[in-house]
Amino acid sequence: MKRSLPPLNGLRAFEAAARHMSFTDAAEELSVTQAAISHQVRGLEQRLGLKLFVRRNRSLLLSEAGQAYLPSVRAAFDQLNEATEKLLQKDRGGHLTVTTTASFATKWLVPRLGGFQRANPEIDVRISTGTGLIDFSREDVDIGIRYGRGQWTGLVADRLVGEDVMPVCAPSLLKGPNPLKKPADLRRFTLLHIGSFPDDWQVWLTAAGIRGIDASRGVTFDHALVAYQAAMDGLGVALGRNPLIAPDLKAGRLVVPFDFKMATEFAYYAVYPPEAIRRRKIKAFRDWLITLAEVTTAAKAA
Repeated sequence: MKRSLPPLNGLRAFEAAARHMSFTDAAEELSVTQAAISHQVRGLEQRLGLKLFVRRNRSLLLSEAGQAYLPSVRAAFDQLNEATEKLLQKDRGGHLTVTTTASFATKWLVPRLGGFQRANPEIDVRISTGTGLIDFSREDVDIGIRYGRGQWTGLVADRLVGEDVMPVCAPSLLKGPNPLKKPADLRRFTLLHIGSFPDDWQVWLTAAGIRGIDASRGVTFDHALVAYQAAMDGLGVALGRNPLIAPDLKAGRLVVPFDFKMATEFAYYAVYPPEAIRRRKIKAFRDWLITLAEVTTAAKAA
């Protein structure tokens, strides 16, 4: 059924003017000019074909029609206000779906997530892992954390943490009769590869100036977490990427046998549609991520 509704601005001007019995005070409340209020009220009266106010030189009175109309208009605005407050209150909490890679979730996000939950107990975070592109218009996702150069069409990308690439291995490989001491020793150890970064070892060896090692040999894993676990188990040497290996380095499960680290142009970013930041729970999580990343980066630099 088609609704024949009067203009909302006219209704707002009428309700405010009737409440204050003053076009001037209504204009101040609605942050418009007195002339705008007068124009909007006249437009409403013309639309209705009725006079809502009796205008006198220094006073304003409701007409009979205005007195009859005001309670319903005021009740409608009160109902809209109540519905809006309920909606905003719901958006302050409830579920927040975050998508990121399994590696980043496991090694960086989840170990720190308790801090966000303590600060925002009304928000229930749901973590979804994957590497595919996010279609925010179709998927039930609020915010994503993605790895790349920070260029995703139509999305805001806030840089969180960058990365360095370096060999990592179990502490046991640095001991024994044939320990790993210098990069040239890598020829005696199994190279552990990550399928999504097939050229990592060749690039690192070239950047480090190491020759005579076949970068293609070794064992390949389709997931970084599995490759790092193999390194922890002493199977060989993997190329670790901060921030994914930071927890294992801190715990002593992995060690960095050489000083040379290779910086990359890639980083982890918080990504979301521009309009999403108006939602309080998304903004709260985005702000927490950025603050956490700044603290993490500062601690690393120190």
